Amino acid sequence: MPLKMRKNKARPLHPDCPLTECMGVVGGAWTANVIWSLSAGPRRFSELRMDIPRVSPKVLTTRLRELESSGVITRHVKPTSPPSVEYELTELGTEILPAIDALVEVGHKLKKHAQSQ
Repeated sequence: MPLKMRKNKARPLHPDCPLTECMGVVGGAWTANVIWSLSAGPRRFSELRMDIPRVSPKVLTTRLRELESSGVITRHVKPTSPPSVEYELTELGTEILPAIDALVEVGHKLKKHAQSQ
């Protein structure tokens, strides 16, 4: 006999759901790491590469462009010789930090749990 399908009591997600929208921005590989690195202030590309050593330059460039187009970070070209570029969180970007901070706290707990087993 097949199992009876239970109704989900959570509010249904719609295609224009805010959660889906937010996860579309921060859910990419290394995206949360980039936002976390920028939480301390503006960083240049090479500094971000040192902050996140396992990310490839291509992926980092892609993530920075995506975050800029979604309004999470800004890109400032400095008039130096040679020109340098700094990335910085926008006001919208700083609003994401508490969520990432909460994920970091859960990550610590998950690591502790894995080590105790």
